[in-house]
Amino acid sequence: MTTTTTTLTRHLLIFLIISVFSQAGNARRSFACDPSNAAVKGFAFCNVKLPIGDRVKDLLSRLTLKEKLGLLVDNATAVPRLEMDEYEWWSEALHGVSNVGPGTRFGGEFPGATAFPQVITTAASFNTSLWEEIGRVVSDEARAMYNGGYGGLTYWSPNINIFRDPRWGRGQETPGEDPIVAGEYAARYVRGLQGNLPGDRLKVAACCKHYTAYDLDNWSGTDRFHFNAKVSKQEMVDTFEVPFRQCVMQGKVASVMCSYNQVNGIPTCADPRLLRDTIRGAWRLNGYIVSDCDSVGVFYDKQHYTTTPEEAAADAIKAGLDLDCGPFLAIHTQGAVDRGLLRESDIDSALVNTLTVQMRLGMFDGDSSAQIFGNLGPKDVCTPANQELALQAARQGIVLLKNHGPSLPLSPRRHRTVAVIGPNSDVTVTMIGNYAGIACGYTTPLQGIARYTKTIHQPGCSNVKCRNAHLFGDAIGAARQADATVLVMGLDQSIEAEFIDRNGLLLPGYQQELVSKVAKASKGPVILVLMSGGPIDVSFAEHDPRVSAIVWVGYPGQAGGTAIADVLFGTHNPGGKLPMTWYKQDYLSKVPMTTMDMRSNQARGYPGRTYRFYKGPVVYSFGHGLSYSNFIHTLVSAPTIFQVPVDGRHKNTTAATETVRVTHAKCGGLSIILQVDVKNAGSKDGSHTMLVYSTPPVGHWGPHKQLVAFSKVHVSAGTQLRVPIKIHVCKFLSVVDRSGIRRIPMGQHNLHIGDVKHVLSIQSTPLGVIKS
Repeated sequence: MTTTTTTLTRHLLIFLIISVFSQAGNARRSFACDPSNAAVKGFAFCNVKLPIGDRVKDLLSRLTLKEKLGLLVDNATAVPRLEMDEYEWWSEALHGVSNVGPGTRFGGEFPGATAFPQVITTAASFNTSLWEEIGRVVSDEARAMYNGGYGGLTYWSPNINIFRDPRWGRGQETPGEDPIVAGEYAARYVRGLQGNLPGDRLKVAACCKHYTAYDLDNWSGTDRFHFNAKVSKQEMVDTFEVPFRQCVMQGKVASVMCSYNQVNGIPTCADPRLLRDTIRGAWRLNGYIVSDCDSVGVFYDKQHYTTTPEEAAADAIKAGLDLDCGPFLAIHTQGAVDRGLLRESDIDSALVNTLTVQMRLGMFDGDSSAQIFGNLGPKDVCTPANQELALQAARQGIVLLKNHGPSLPLSPRRHRTVAVIGPNSDVTVTMIGNYAGIACGYTTPLQGIARYTKTIHQPGCSNVKCRNAHLFGDAIGAARQADATVLVMGLDQSIEAEFIDRNGLLLPGYQQELVSKVAKASKGPVILVLMSGGPIDVSFAEHDPRVSAIVWVGYPGQAGGTAIADVLFGTHNPGGKLPMTWYKQDYLSKVPMTTMDMRSNQARGYPGRTYRFYKGPVVYSFGHGLSYSNFIHTLVSAPTIFQVPVDGRHKNTTAATETVRVTHAKCGGLSIILQVDVKNAGSKDGSHTMLVYSTPPVGHWGPHKQLVAFSKVHVSAGTQLRVPIKIHVCKFLSVVDRSGIRRIPMGQHNLHIGDVKHVLSIQSTPLGVIKS
């Protein structure tokens, strides 16, 4: 090879390298309708001045059937003749931009993204404005990554299934067991993600999943691909549908995902009553319905719901499914059309919904730099402000379960040396839970505590499974030397995760023995810190006087170690509350995971589920959480009688008492207002969660207790704050009968706010004859 050839080759190589890195760092080229391309000027679907409906209609008219079929799946194929790129619909943003879905990746100028606490931890804050703010920041980072060519714009998050059973490995992804909390979380997080933009535009498109009655992955020989959830009309309306309805109707979500399981013998992704009639019909979804990944194939291959794959494709699309995560519809829909099982117009109906969402996202508006979010880039990811929000979220989600003495907060002056022990004491990725991406950076519990005082670190167990006691000696020795001991124990994704449901509620392996032996040997206070998504039966520690305090941190995200230390040393006053019940281990023997009933049944020894219907002994109740301050409630004003306007023809009298069907009441603006004073009688400023419960009149089908309102307030030490609480009567003081009909019981409703109790008498008053 000559010198000239070598030089040319080197220059060519340098040019190629520069080109590759330039493309990686530059903004993504237009998905479609690039204004610099003369060929697109005649396309009406590229005309941003036209209504989106007209643009979609024009685009559909230009597509061939073969091209349409390629758009029915998540890895939608390109349409080169119309200058449309391929698009990957599947991205995830459960609690930060994630690389779980193929639509998003990290690298180049985007090595990571802000990893917020897992959803169950954030839910424990009961702070609705925080939920929305996290969504806003996550979508900022998502848009920035899209602009840089590293992410998508359609995010299949949040997971709003009810945390029905404490063994469920994915309970960590949810806002907990209460349907009203889950619904409010869904609406707030979705608004944050989607941006609340004018003109029906979207910042990113969120997706509420998994619809519906999906809360089992793999338990005792039953997996999610074969499970038939038998759900009564009462339970469906009262529990499982509540968060999805609120997500669609209040959150205005752009997508809903149907689940793997069947409900009453029909796969959810093939059930027109669930998809077409409810989500799109009754709730008026403005967006698309997508399958969980390969679930159309699952109901053909595994559930054998249809005889042929073509029938499966036809059933799904006619039921209301618009997009398939997986290749099934791209492969088998043509055959369904050929056999007369499906019309091309059915396919068009599905594509109208997906293409409309893409246009609302601006994907057919040409140059992304001219769009409202076109200036977002690497500078907007992992910013100091974003990472501070992750820290604040972690602090707010931490729950103080026990504080004997009190032993917390610790003092750097009195506790000059702290033994930090446990398999989760120096972890990083464990803190961000599942469906996470690559964090901006981590602060482990050990590192966080070391910022306050000198530490002696011993893991005690090699991992959370803690299969032996080989490392106990060093851990016990560390506790004997230190002024205080912090044990960071709990679970991780090897114990609870997608497709991993738990067998029990106790600490794994020898963890309990390690805690007890270290507590016995420690010369100072012993603090048990629990890292987990689901509840743990730590009755032994609750009753052990040598375990001074217990703190649950969930999976606290990238800044978890700092947040934990800030709570332990009193820089932050804990204010989190449990969003799920912590049951005792023996509860599981009475409750098969496959039983969907929420209500108890004394005749068959079934105790019921969640705080709403279960009355038995617990380790910690839903809503439990202590503070370093003492908050006192005083009810200032509240109505004692409330009149519900109702059509006299539609009163319904049961054997117990009168009820009014919600649809027959004049519900618009039908709310009561409570005025409550909250006094911080402690010496520390703090945030306090006010949880308002209602117990309906005796003799109805409702829960024995139901959260009807909640509010997060910050109260300075020694001061008092007046808080108005609004309760919509039709939404929150109603119950659901056995036919799935929501009714307002007349009579005495007992309201509870902490130690304060108030009796409200609801009465009906004639509205007059309603003409049909």
